[in-house]
Amino acid sequence: MASPALIATRPSYTLEVRGRRLTLGPRTLVMGIVNATPDSFSDGGSFAEAERAVAHGLSLFEAGADVVDVGGESTRPGGAAVGPEEETRRVVPVIEGLRRRADGLVSVDTTKAQVARAALDAGADLVNDVSGFRFDPELGPLVARCGVPAVVMHLRGDFETMHLAPAYRDVMGEIAAELRESLARATRAGLPPERLIVDPGIGFAKDANHSLEALRRLGELHGLGRPILVGPSRKSFIGKVLELPASERLFGSAAAVAACVLAGAHLVRVHDVREMLQVVRVCDAILGGAP
Repeated sequence: MASPALIATRPSYTLEVRGRRLTLGPRTLVMGIVNATPDSFSDGGSFAEAERAVAHGLSLFEAGADVVDVGGESTRPGGAAVGPEEETRRVVPVIEGLRRRADGLVSVDTTKAQVARAALDAGADLVNDVSGFRFDPELGPLVARCGVPAVVMHLRGDFETMHLAPAYRDVMGEIAAELRESLARATRAGLPPERLIVDPGIGFAKDANHSLEALRRLGELHGLGRPILVGPSRKSFIGKVLELPASERLFGSAAAVAACVLAGAHLVRVHDVREMLQVVRVCDAILGGAP
């Protein structure tokens, strides 16, 4: 079963973000990635030093990013686990630096309540939790108390086990069902649904074929009634198709981003903001019928 290549109408949503209204739907928003880690799969720790990470984040805003997402723990297969103190040490100076020098939205990519608390105190505007509020039972209540939006991503297992023979009978059906459980978990923690964004977790607990099918059927996620964020940039499924390393997946990423937008994604999470913004603008024009 495959969804139509183009959506007729992308649903619109409004999120309250620290007193600002963020509208999702009329155009696709771009989230730029800052990996403040020494072992990122995509950039090899190029921005592990805080000042370099801040400079990179500022360059992403200058290139047109609507949101910059700062993470301090690599989720690549075999990545070293990071304690909350070290993760906090990595992300807080970056968020503080971006907050002092830019007006754009800043997200923290973490599964830990302790890190999220410090990041939000430092000026982060939203929390991007790849665990779907499964790893840390304190994270959902914290985000609820702070009154900020959150991204709820699909992930099975943990960072050590998620790539060990992932299996699905119905990829998108199971992703949607498990995301619905995560939304319910967040709601029980006190987070109102209107603050939540869903992410199918491309490359997380999914092999290349699973990721490709999830993108092919992305439109089915509109049934959850929440905005959709997708992060296909430089992922391993692109490497599988093209037989290229992460550093050479720019055009493959562009194709995946185009597919996401044409299927109705509200946000795309990317490394190469300037190039992907061009992709997004053309796809939005196709959907809207005018530039």
